[in-house]
Amino acid sequence: MEKVEIVARSTSQFRGVLGTEHHRALDDALARLWELLAGRRLWHINSTSAGGGVAEMLASLLPYPLGAGVDVRWLVVNGDERFFEVTKRVHNHLHDDEGDNGSLGDGERAVYEQVIGGQADPLLDDIRPGDVVVLHDPQTAGLVVPLKTRGAHVVWRCHVGLEEPGSLAREAWEFLRYDVLAADACVFSRPQFVWDGLVPDRVVTLAPCIDVVSPKNQPLDRAGRDAILQASGIISAEGVTADPPVFVASDGARQVVERRATLTEEIPLPADARVVLQVSRWDRLKDPVGLLQAFATAGPTDSDVHLLLAGPAGDGVADDPEGAETFADVCDEWRRLAPATRRRVHLVRVPMDDFDENAAIVNALQRRADVVVQKSLAEGFGLTVAEAMWKHRPVVASRVGGIQDQIVHDESGILVDDPCDLAAFGRAIREVLADPERARRMGSAAHDRVCTSFLPPHHFAGEARLVEQLVGRG
Repeated sequence: MEKVEIVARSTSQFRGVLGTEHHRALDDALARLWELLAGRRLWHINSTSAGGGVAEMLASLLPYPLGAGVDVRWLVVNGDERFFEVTKRVHNHLHDDEGDNGSLGDGERAVYEQVIGGQADPLLDDIRPGDVVVLHDPQTAGLVVPLKTRGAHVVWRCHVGLEEPGSLAREAWEFLRYDVLAADACVFSRPQFVWDGLVPDRVVTLAPCIDVVSPKNQPLDRAGRDAILQASGIISAEGVTADPPVFVASDGARQVVERRATLTEEIPLPADARVVLQVSRWDRLKDPVGLLQAFATAGPTDSDVHLLLAGPAGDGVADDPEGAETFADVCDEWRRLAPATRRRVHLVRVPMDDFDENAAIVNALQRRADVVVQKSLAEGFGLTVAEAMWKHRPVVASRVGGIQDQIVHDESGILVDDPCDLAAFGRAIREVLADPERARRMGSAAHDRVCTSFLPPHHFAGEARLVEQLVGRG
């Protein structure tokens, strides 16, 4: 397995951003976690150190318990191409999506067990009885049993799910059920995602959160925002500030954006454009092709309104073998657009060489947007939705998964009932752009909504309660 370095971080920055009450709640939760874990290690294991919501959440949150004295460690499963093909298939099936149309039979199980089994033995040399291990998503479930045998307290956390699972989702459950049933606790993002047949007192609901002082979400004024977007080549230099493209990196140092994003046909966004933005992995379930079609056929026709689809550059997401194919599909659809529409649609691949720099560029994009869209066909939670809401952006999103727990319809955003309804998405985007005062009210309510439910104090308080349950069971 790959060990991911964690650099301890103080919570002091939160005081100026969240205020005294939230800051005190965060410190209290971390102190309780330290007390419960005295003499134990806290391990988090997932499938990639960069790209996607889980890796991003771990990278931004784990430094805080480390800074509070908790012995926390982060490992990443090393899988080959066959392994990630199988786990991506499981991921798709958990959403009742056919994916590559492959099965989850004995052959796939053999591939899965071979890779996981090969990594369990060296891991067990480092795990001590009584340690707490949190395993994230399908890629890691096969580690539950050997870790339990070692005497660890094992949590399996599932970040994806469906309210009404069909046959494909249930097939994925069966593929993982033996491993999952052995866990001391199973954590889901919302109660509607909990699988049938799990032991009720071993099921915990814990919504994800965003780190509002990370490079992805830290305060950024207009001049700094535009400087970053100009330096990365995303917006035209005409009429843009000459300020340096500076942000605060995870280690607290000031850093300059140096790398440029890759744009389709290298056409930058006009400096005065109104922007409709979606930021996500190049994943079919995020439906970038559908959003492009909705914008082209039913969206705003004003010449100053531009759609920007942004995602990671190259093969920046190690555990997602379908990313390149999805991006190719988006490019094909873009080329089919009428020339006048095509000039208002921008495909942006954000560099992944430096994760903080990537986050700073995304931060600037989200703060530049007039409307943020998340047209997901399925969604576990939707960190990009919470990020946009924190930044006072009005969000138009599918009424699926955890998104509907974040957005209160017509108050802190707009939920579209059918994620496949292109006309409804186009109409919702037009309505928000046509009423700036309504957009402002939605953005303000969205920010308040995040402050109420989706901040680190809420996350670590829930994690401390979970650890208390595990340690108490002995």
